[in-house]
Amino acid sequence: MILDGFDVQSISYAAPAILQEWQIEKAQLGTVFGAGLFGLFIGSLVFSYLSDKLGRRPVLLWSTLFFAICMIITAFVQNIEQLIILRFITGLGLGAIMPNAMALCGEITPQKQRVSVMMFISCGFTVGAMLGGFLAAFLIPHFGWQSVFLIGGIFPAILVIFMLKYIPESLQYMVLHRPESPKIHSSLAAFYPGEELPQRFEAVKPQGSMPVKALFEHGRHRFTFSIWTISLLNMIALYFLSSWLPTLAKLTGMSLESAVLLGATLQLGGTVGTILMGLWIDRVGFHRILVPCYLVAAAGIALLGGTVNMIWLFFIVVFIIGFTVIGGQPAINAMAADFYPTEFRTTGVGWSLAAGRIGSIIGPVLGGWLMQNENLEPHQLFYIVAVPSVFIVLVFLLQKYLGIKHTS
Repeated sequence: MILDGFDVQSISYAAPAILQEWQIEKAQLGTVFGAGLFGLFIGSLVFSYLSDKLGRRPVLLWSTLFFAICMIITAFVQNIEQLIILRFITGLGLGAIMPNAMALCGEITPQKQRVSVMMFISCGFTVGAMLGGFLAAFLIPHFGWQSVFLIGGIFPAILVIFMLKYIPESLQYMVLHRPESPKIHSSLAAFYPGEELPQRFEAVKPQGSMPVKALFEHGRHRFTFSIWTISLLNMIALYFLSSWLPTLAKLTGMSLESAVLLGATLQLGGTVGTILMGLWIDRVGFHRILVPCYLVAAAGIALLGGTVNMIWLFFIVVFIIGFTVIGGQPAINAMAADFYPTEFRTTGVGWSLAAGRIGSIIGPVLGGWLMQNENLEPHQLFYIVAVPSVFIVLVFLLQKYLGIKHTS
């Protein structure tokens, strides 16, 4: 998950240097951002479905190796067209990581700790994105933007070797699809030493047929539509900010190192937010945390444009926005993972993320268009980006009003 976050965010940190070196239009960078995120969209759909059929482990292994190779190749691109193609292809592999890791984690974690542990694991994404910013601030001035992609490819390639030995298959998946596997008993014996366990285990299969269809059956349709809407809206703001903030800061006169560190600060806020909100949600529930969270997010984004000239305040507000917007996304993913049954949990999380990926494509491309619009002042641009967080609050309140509850 750390390397997933590093690699997804790598293009944003390299963008100011690429813009300067290649002398391209800002709108073309928006296309690069959008291509990578469109690849994530396709990857999360396809590989989430395959994971429910083939297992979490093989999909995680092969997708990690795939995006590692693609990242290394990206370091050698020569023009914007090649970069667009490579970011799309890399996104296919990266799109498989989040839903599979979340599902695997949720299926080996006790119910009482499930949300906080899933959010802790998903926190790896924001840690990787944050570390990527600090590392890029050092690497790019000394070794060029290509070094970011080389590091982002070499480390996951090495990690695959360890994954082969240490990544287990989901216990619930094996009970449903390979009930005779001896690994089920040996794994549970390790979890519960000293307990007398049966030799054969069963899992209750949910009603319904095809996994995607099952997301809309037995009263699940209202939750499915609402979580898709929330994920889409949040990703618009999240990826506008995470993609464009370093470039916007560089254009306002910040040094390259400071601009990249600003992006890292956004991710640092997301890391802290993910950890704390996971603990809070386990205690009081999703809605009591996420409604005030997104009210603060909307206010912070709207105020951001007025703090550009006060760099210390600018960094503080960016941290708060990261805490709420980026820190809130794992909570949205955890809500989906906690709602759907095992048989199509990865599909449920994957399609929720896929809806979000549509927003993640819209955000950067919309940002490129807005930045080309000479009639918009910077503070007006941030007013627009604050709108999705306002609507998220309304959807959460609608969920509460309609009494949408977990049916799994």
